Amino acid sequence: MKKLPDDSSVQLALRLGAGARIGRVLASSRLSDALTEIEIGGVSDLGGVPGSDVMIRLLDDAGRPVRRRYSVRRVEPSRDSLTLWLTLDHNGPGTRWSQAVQPGDDVEVIGPRGKITLDSSADWHLFIGDTSGLAAFHRLAESIPLPGRALIAVAVESARDARIGPFAQDLSLDAVIVERLGRALDDPAGLFDALATMSLPPGRGRAYVFGEFHVVRALQVALLDRGLGPDDVSHKAYWRHGRANADHGEPEKSTN
Repeated sequence: MKKLPDDSSVQLALRLGAGARIGRVLASSRLSDALTEIEIGGVSDLGGVPGSDVMIRLLDDAGRPVRRRYSVRRVEPSRDSLTLWLTLDHNGPGTRWSQAVQPGDDVEVIGPRGKITLDSSADWHLFIGDTSGLAAFHRLAESIPLPGRALIAVAVESARDARIGPFAQDLSLDAVIVERLGRALDDPAGLFDALATMSLPPGRGRAYVFGEFHVVRALQVALLDRGLGPDDVSHKAYWRHGRANADHGEPEKSTN
């Protein structure tokens, strides 16, 4: 008998205008010390468009159901699957699940979620943040109309964690890898320095800022200082250093 998602997930999906389904893990592999790749079958239609994310239903330390949101790295209709990249650089239900999951495991998925999509009318695109944004950065960059121009700046613990490309030959790409070198996960200094060294191309640009809560807020201001307009900066905080995400999968919005 086909397994059905929890009724709470069905009701939540209805309120969100999304779908809910039980998928099955097809593959799980370690990409680096900081990233795990998980392919989930039976849910390709929940993957949305570049920039979309999905909600995964997990259990916390007390065995209580919680949800976590992850940007979709790719969708493969021929396999009826979507692929996620999960970070391993902070502890939580998602990290523990990504380390324990095995092919054949069931997983409850809600999607597609998210409002950030590629601005195809922009002359160039800047993707900046930490490893939690790499899945979205790649999928968005792969959707840039060719020939196109992209810049990527990503903060990592080690250069080995910087998964950048490959991309189409007609995509001009400048990438800056920022090793933290002992800086705290919520310290934007390294990405500030990277942004200061980047020569932004002429024309209208679009920035996509994904990562830790405080770093995302700081980078928004820095990008405005570099001449981008408020409407030219898309941003999403995936997590918050020192605090667990809320049960709905996102960091609390308070500024303290």
